[in-house]
Amino acid sequence: MYTARTMSKEKGRPNPGDTVALVSIPPGMLEGLPEEDQQAIKDAVGKPALLNQYDDDGRAEVEFKDRNGLIHFIYVRPEFIRTIS
Repeated sequence: MYTARTMSKEKGRPNPGDTVALVSIPPGMLEGLPEEDQQAIKDAVGKPALLNQYDDDGRAEVEFKDRNGLIHFIYVRPEFIRTIS
């Protein structure tokens, strides 16, 4: 039986619940977003974030806080994140 956890391990991807870092911003992600959201995403690159889950399209739901303590959620392809310890 395959679960989200075993499938992600087989593909070498981080698992839901892992601490990850956004390694770069996907092309086009910032387009049309308010300046505050753009800045929060830019500031999140390289910093610890929580991988919540993968959606049906295989994108990672990443949760992080901005400098004001507001929680943000973004969806990115797995190649844009890496596990950190």
